[in-house]
Amino acid sequence: MKILLVEDDATLADGLSRTLGQSDLRVEHVTTGEAAEEAFLRERFDMVVLDIGLPGIDGFEVLRRLRKRPDYVPVLVLTARDAVEDRVHGLDLGADDYLAKPFALPEFEARVRALLRRGQANKNPQLRNGPLVLDTVARRATLNGQPVDLTSREWSVLENLMLRAGQVVSKENLMQALSNWDRELSMNAIEVYMSRLRAKVESGGVRIRTVRGFGYLLEEQNDAG
Repeated sequence: MKILLVEDDATLADGLSRTLGQSDLRVEHVTTGEAAEEAFLRERFDMVVLDIGLPGIDGFEVLRRLRKRPDYVPVLVLTARDAVEDRVHGLDLGADDYLAKPFALPEFEARVRALLRRGQANKNPQLRNGPLVLDTVARRATLNGQPVDLTSREWSVLENLMLRAGQVVSKENLMQALSNWDRELSMNAIEVYMSRLRAKVESGGVRIRTVRGFGYLLEEQNDAG
């Protein structure tokens, strides 16, 4: 998934880009509203992180123009303005979430993950991998048409694997996905959740393969070779 970061503070932008990159997200960084508009014209993004205090066209105007476009993209607004009227104005223009500076990186990451999940659900509420289906709106999982009983943590792990089906997902990425559930989460805990998920889905033809040194890969057993 690719994120457009619109931020004119070079130091902050570098830190946010590094943080997002560690979550296996691709980032395109621009520093002005005009550059953001050019980026929208040439490419589609899964999310926009938008600073309000930009030179030239400010973030509010960028957001207003973005919401005139037919394709929906989640927008997280970053701003030093924390006055109530500014927050209300940004939300009224179509921002999905609002984060006032200064902020903690773990909170930023959690909000990005939440908006990415919302964006994927709006595009397609059902995630499919062979016989395995996740309904992200109803939060139901089925395998070969039969319901799969998942805990909240198991759901989060499986949802992240499904969103990146066919790609290796790192343990670090999965730990970040579960950070809201368990702040004391360990690498060993991820292995426990993987063991439980395998027991629930592999009998139906879906395999979660360990790629040593990298992470986990969700695939249909028929494609596993």
